[in-house]
Amino acid sequence: MNFNQWIHKHTRSVLFIMLVLAVGGALAALGLPVALFPRVSFPRIEVSVDSGEQPAQRMAVAVTYPVEQAVRSIPGVQSVQARTGRGSCELKIGFAWGSDMAQALLEVESQINGILPRLPAETSFRAKRMDTTNFPVLGYSLTSSTVSPSRLRTIAKYQIEPVVSTVRGVARVQVQGGATPEYHVIVDPARLQAFNMTLADVSQALSAANVLSAVGKFEDHDKLYLIISNTSYRSIRQIQQVVLRTGANGLVRLGDVATVKLSTQPQWTRVDADGHPAVLLQVFQQPGGNTVRIAAAIKRKIDSFKKNLPAGIDIATWYNQSQLILASAASVRDAVLIGILLAVVVLLLFLRNWKITLIAALVVPAVLSSTILLLYLFHMTFNIMTLGGMAAAVGLIIDDAIVMVEHIVRRTRGAAGDMRGRVIKATREFTGPLAGSSTSTMIIFAPLAFLSGVTGAFFKALSLTMAASLLISFFMAWLAVPVLAAGFLDQRDANQPEGGRITAYLHRIYGWIMVRILRVPMLVLVVLIPILVLGFAAYKNVGSGFMPHMDEGGFILNYVANPGTSPTETNRLLLEVEKIILANKYVDTFSRRTGLQLGGGTTRSYTGDFFIRLKGFPRPPIEQIMTAIRRRIRRRVPGLKIDTAQMMQDLIGDLTAVPQPIEIKIFSDSGPMLDAQALKVKRAISSIPGVVEVRSGIQIAGDALQIRVNRIKAALQGMTAGAITTALHQYLSGTVTTRIQRGPQMIGVRVWVPQADRATEQDIDNLLLRAPDGHLFPLKEVASIETLTGQQEIFSDNLKRMIAVTARINGRDMGSTVAAVQQVLNKPGMFPHGMYYAMGGLYKQQQIAFKGLLVVMIAAVLLVFLVLLFLYEHFRVALAMLSIPLLALCCVFVGLWITHTELNVSSMMGMTMVVGIVTEVGIFYYSEYNDMSDDTPVRKRLIDAGKNRMRPIAMTTIAAILALLPLALGLGQGSQMQQPLAIAIITGLCVQLPLTLVILPALLGIVHRVNVAWPPDAGASVRH
Repeated sequence: MNFNQWIHKHTRSVLFIMLVLAVGGALAALGLPVALFPRVSFPRIEVSVDSGEQPAQRMAVAVTYPVEQAVRSIPGVQSVQARTGRGSCELKIGFAWGSDMAQALLEVESQINGILPRLPAETSFRAKRMDTTNFPVLGYSLTSSTVSPSRLRTIAKYQIEPVVSTVRGVARVQVQGGATPEYHVIVDPARLQAFNMTLADVSQALSAANVLSAVGKFEDHDKLYLIISNTSYRSIRQIQQVVLRTGANGLVRLGDVATVKLSTQPQWTRVDADGHPAVLLQVFQQPGGNTVRIAAAIKRKIDSFKKNLPAGIDIATWYNQSQLILASAASVRDAVLIGILLAVVVLLLFLRNWKITLIAALVVPAVLSSTILLLYLFHMTFNIMTLGGMAAAVGLIIDDAIVMVEHIVRRTRGAAGDMRGRVIKATREFTGPLAGSSTSTMIIFAPLAFLSGVTGAFFKALSLTMAASLLISFFMAWLAVPVLAAGFLDQRDANQPEGGRITAYLHRIYGWIMVRILRVPMLVLVVLIPILVLGFAAYKNVGSGFMPHMDEGGFILNYVANPGTSPTETNRLLLEVEKIILANKYVDTFSRRTGLQLGGGTTRSYTGDFFIRLKGFPRPPIEQIMTAIRRRIRRRVPGLKIDTAQMMQDLIGDLTAVPQPIEIKIFSDSGPMLDAQALKVKRAISSIPGVVEVRSGIQIAGDALQIRVNRIKAALQGMTAGAITTALHQYLSGTVTTRIQRGPQMIGVRVWVPQADRATEQDIDNLLLRAPDGHLFPLKEVASIETLTGQQEIFSDNLKRMIAVTARINGRDMGSTVAAVQQVLNKPGMFPHGMYYAMGGLYKQQQIAFKGLLVVMIAAVLLVFLVLLFLYEHFRVALAMLSIPLLALCCVFVGLWITHTELNVSSMMGMTMVVGIVTEVGIFYYSEYNDMSDDTPVRKRLIDAGKNRMRPIAMTTIAAILALLPLALGLGQGSQMQQPLAIAIITGLCVQLPLTLVILPALLGIVHRVNVAWPPDAGASVRH
């Protein structure tokens, strides 16, 4: 008893297993995490180092360079990029893909801690891993015209944040904006001087009078008491009554020299929502969290919490990543359902038998459901890659089912014996070709397992999903389809005539053509040469990109005002921007951060970002809306530099340290030469069509007032330079001397002088300082004040000083745009001697990805050749069959060119799959040829094999094309990620029929040397 007979003895078990897998997959789908992208651990660590207010040049030498050297010595470090500003620096440390980033983070922290004692005393640092959880997945805004900003922040921080943090999968909740309450003690300098006191005396007295401390324990009457000394403040009046000094003349209380009021902390940031001051809540999810469930759970909690809010507070959603996820999932789901429906219609038209069609149609949901179960077992997620992989696999799944059921029906037609026996025989006969064809398709995914970088990180999930689908599809077609055929089909189904008048007519035409081609098979080269020439022309003209463009329904607008612009002036400019955004009818809502970043970090007070969410479809593509808003801002707000990007594009750029498509890294040891060259390059590339938002890379910090203390003059006054610096800090920034508990908050008490006494440079010059002996003297007696223009930030790449000119691309593909940029940069005299440049940005990532995919494609071709050689043990046959998918690749370039589709990571994935798909059809054809009697002339076998395989090839090709058509049309949000892949596969499918049935027989005719004597009546027998 062979394996097929054994399977047919256990038909109920096979069907039960098929049912269990389908039901198990459906149940697993309910618990499978849902996210936008696959779980990816990016091999990058960012380190922020703070070292006071040192000049950038000194910071680079004293801090940045030692830290760079320390982390460069860590095993596995591939690159170190550094940006040094005034008193701070940021390092981006790159490791190899696949590195243990948890261990890498520990090693980075250990290395920096090791050199920390040798750095300036006030130096501190913070290191973090970069992953997809660094950006929020959900954002809410709180606005009100009646409730104060400090109250809004208190509600968000101490009421809403704890509620939201309890949701499973939430990593943290960040509150931005509003105001933090603080008690201000505004000291009158004249009164303070009259009592011969200093600000330090006031601070010390306030701190000493605010005490809450356990002082001991007391045992009495069988009880143990904790003794607490509590002199903490409970009201402003108590603060005013603090005794500063006692003496013969009585008490001096705080109220005698100062006023106390409840205010807010000094604030250099601002947050808006839809043009109104707001408090934002940003929700970050844990790795592996279910974004959709998190968003739904938080919405329920927020909705139930709203009734507890004071009147006049509005809570609105300004970002919800789950909407994009659900829209993408719905698009892929619809693509799958529409594709299956169209494929079933094609099968019904070809087969004209609902039972045969039903068998093929049942396989698709069973395979997809089993694939979902496999994703669940391997701890993967539903995302646009895994969902897209299942959608792209639908056509191939139907292909396996069709060829098996069609072969069974054809072999049982007119055969003797019972139906079950004939099905077993047909299955055993077709096992080899089915296994070989499935192997040729699945084996192309093997090299993808070794693909690294961004391409491997994102598309590995897609390739694994498709490979799993095809593997399950093979077993379903091999085991389940014959069982269903044996149970459903009867003699009447088997004897149903194949084809009809149209089929007979096509067979006659095909025979007439092939007779003439096979008489002189070398003439096929006349057809191949134009295909190769056209493919090469298409290759040279097709545009290239990196990742497919996807309409996310929202985008980020980053802005930078002129260095040193005051917060007031920056806000005035941004109010004009908000008017432009609100005037666009396609904008739904937006949020704005100044001095803050969407990812949660802080930045300079004249920089920040908007997140603009658009209304749903129908509306123009997001690129058109971004361009329109960008142009209006540039025309109406010239003092602002802006750039735009969709969130996922910005996120991937941040995670990979390549935020711009075009990045020209200029290297030199001379800072002034770098600046001049950067401006020269900026002017040169700004006129190139498609190049927009060009930045020179020169980043200037704001201006500063530098106070230089004369140590000799200070000593003559009885003061040290350090004491004067401390006094200046107390006067200008105030001192938070103690804190008061107020509910869940600890509110600081800040002591400083009135704003009027420190409003101008002259006020600072005339500040009165008190010497230890009590005499007063103005600051100008011991110090001079000078204005420093903004200091330039210093950049380095792998310890080499560098400046990067960056730009974005609009309305043009990346490949041709960068080629034009390089043509300008390579002009004679563009760069002086000793200075050189290197391309970075997304273009560099594109080149890395293309190189990896090219290796994958070559490996896939070699593996397919190995499969063909294993199947037939004939070099020339294997080469002839391999030439068909290679010719199909030439046609794919033509398809991409005609449809204006870029050659990017997605389309190259599709091209790799075309190699396996077209080879699979070739295997079916040659297996049919081999099954014929050796006594039949080779030419007749070649033609008859084409006739026999014409209907199944046409049927599977059309069904697969229609199954992929919804993806290729990019219907629905999120489907654009797989659109180039679908277009590439469809193009390959469109040409596989003529290539397999016409070109392949001719090549095999050359291999088998059929241009020998041909019986005179052979042509007639073929024609009739």
